[in-house]
Amino acid sequence: MMKKLMLGNVAAARGLYEAGCSFVSSYPGTPSTEITEEAAKYDEIYCEWAPNEKVAMEAAFGACLAGARSFCGMKHVGLNVAADPLFTISYTGVNAGMVIAVADDPGMHSSQNEQDSRHYAKAAKLPMLEPADSGEALAFARAAYEISERFDCPVFLKMCTRIAHSQSLTEVGERVLPPLRPYEKNIPKYVMMPGNAIRRHPVVEERTRSLIAFAEETPLNRAEAGTDSAIGIITSSTSYQYVKEVCGDRYPVLKLGMVWPLPEKKIRDFAASVGRLIVVEELDPFIEDHCRNLGLSPEGKSLFPLEGEFSQNLVAEKLGLPCPKGAALPDAVPARPPVMCAGCPHRGLFYTLNRNKCTVLGDIGCYTLGAVAPLSAIEMTACMGASVSAIHGFNKVRGEESEGKTVAVIGDSTFMHSGMTGLANIAYNQSNSTVIILDNSITGMTGHQQNPTTGYNIKGDPAGKIDLESLCRAMGIQRVRVVDPYDLAACDRAVKEELAVHEPSVIISRRPCALLKYVKHKPPLAVDPDKCRSCQACMKIGCPAISMKNGKAHVDDTLCVGCGVCRQLCRFDAFSGDEKEG
Repeated sequence: MMKKLMLGNVAAARGLYEAGCSFVSSYPGTPSTEITEEAAKYDEIYCEWAPNEKVAMEAAFGACLAGARSFCGMKHVGLNVAADPLFTISYTGVNAGMVIAVADDPGMHSSQNEQDSRHYAKAAKLPMLEPADSGEALAFARAAYEISERFDCPVFLKMCTRIAHSQSLTEVGERVLPPLRPYEKNIPKYVMMPGNAIRRHPVVEERTRSLIAFAEETPLNRAEAGTDSAIGIITSSTSYQYVKEVCGDRYPVLKLGMVWPLPEKKIRDFAASVGRLIVVEELDPFIEDHCRNLGLSPEGKSLFPLEGEFSQNLVAEKLGLPCPKGAALPDAVPARPPVMCAGCPHRGLFYTLNRNKCTVLGDIGCYTLGAVAPLSAIEMTACMGASVSAIHGFNKVRGEESEGKTVAVIGDSTFMHSGMTGLANIAYNQSNSTVIILDNSITGMTGHQQNPTTGYNIKGDPAGKIDLESLCRAMGIQRVRVVDPYDLAACDRAVKEELAVHEPSVIISRRPCALLKYVKHKPPLAVDPDKCRSCQACMKIGCPAISMKNGKAHVDDTLCVGCGVCRQLCRFDAFSGDEKEG
């Protein structure tokens, strides 16, 4: 076998390829996105972006039912969306193997919570494998299909930010494509009406008992010897890497690659061989609680925090080992708060909403940055699609007090993900609500993936394209209008007029993301210092290309894309696209 340096997500995709996976359906979500993007580079695998994680999981289940090995990937909050089919597929089992990747985000680098996906494996009674480096990401992906078919169930492959986005040496093999399994009609197994489901539940419980026995013997779980058995450590995933970097071979380690179901005898035997049992795991005391249920008395969250990512220094400190101190920087590093890109099409719309003192219910996407100063326009963000559903309830309760000033904002991809049902509720139950769809022609936050409104598939080939205006009208919204967010006067007019009417309405703010390769920008603007009055009106839009320099507005021509929004705010005509600043 050949060895390559690979990102964890790239290695996981290679594992799908080598295992003979034939069908992939996912919804992009950091830190899981690259698994599907990399899988799409293999022509032997059919890959797609689904509108949301629920659809992706159901599509992958349909593919495995048809006899082909399948995969769906998502981030931890996406698993919440897919939970409905997940729990029932656990009952039906599979035909060919089915693997579900879920990527957690300790530290919330790109997420709205730190939930621990291991609880889903336990609740759905499905096996979960958790690699600790890229090599294991590939190997565990392959093993997951074997486990799936052996035990007739989907299998979780749990990634996390550090494993997904770090590199390590990985053994690369060849693709082995199993034959398409025959599909056989089996109503008692696959039709989950109550009379059939009640007979499947005992099958699930027996499967769990078999999986526990498997967990005792599988090399996925291994005990590593140490020179000092005064302490024994049980760990997995990234925490395993930190433990080994800090401790080396000093303490015995029980490294768990299968984190559900967990072994029982193996853990008891390990605990009996050491003096002090310590569990090192990020987020919840999942393994620790299992140990306590076995009658053991491990230390875990009494030492380690429930929140955030761990580090080598943290592990060393909590284990009472030498902790090297880093060298301090001579100067403080300037803060670099997140901000929308120069030329972002959402900026003009958010400026308009702020100027009109609107109450803005927000959603998940790069436009969530509309909550950041100086725009400070968004007042609520919960989950995908929540803005559209929430404005209906908000306006129903507060009535005329809110109807003339409250809007919901949602991106085009997020609207397709889970905003449509909220809009259907507005149309059906008739709240006087205005929904603004921020259509930037891409799924922006996760790195420019296509979606059902763009007209292109995951490979960039022409695909079905949903017309947002026609869709909204078909759902019962009579007032639908499109504005260019670079045109502040048009945005202001649209917001004022739609908030003034007494019926549901949709505003589509349409302009492509400024970072798309095909978008051609105008020349950068410049400021005439003789005309600038230092009023700082242009600073109110929070564009990173504009700053104050020597008391005057200054445009960074390496960032400016010539969108002209700042120019519309200047009452002194100080911005020019033709003259360069002196």
